Amino acid sequence: QVQLVESGGGSVQAGGSLTLSCTASRYTFSASCMGWFRQAPGKEREGVALIYDYNHSTRYADSVKGRFTVSRDKAKNTVYLQMNGLQPEDTAMYYCAATPPYTSRCLYRPLDSDDYTYWGQGTQVTVSS
Repeated sequence: QVQLVESGGGSVQAGGSLTLSCTASRYTFSASCMGWFRQAPGKEREGVALIYDYNHSTRYADSVKGRFTVSRDKAKNTVYLQMNGLQPEDTAMYYCAATPPYTSRCLYRPLDSDDYTYWGQGTQVTVSS
């Protein structure tokens, strides 16, 4: 079965950077999206970013645009979320998720769509001021 494992979370001061990784096993990217989500205590889960493997398109939430970058290493079957200029408001549990193959609609639907069926366990990001 598909397994997604996130890593790279931690605690940083405001303005710092972290890179999250999500490695997929028993999963092949094929016209599918890998998304990053986050959820803070007492708040709804929100979509942060996605990458579509077919044409390498990326999308970002307005709150992170210009600060976060999502990328993929095909050889390692891994996606990354490079987070720069972190702020306390970015504190949350971050999850990666993947859609089934040939789910191109994920590229055009809201970042927090219900197209994602595979989820990682999450990695905590804490940003202090």
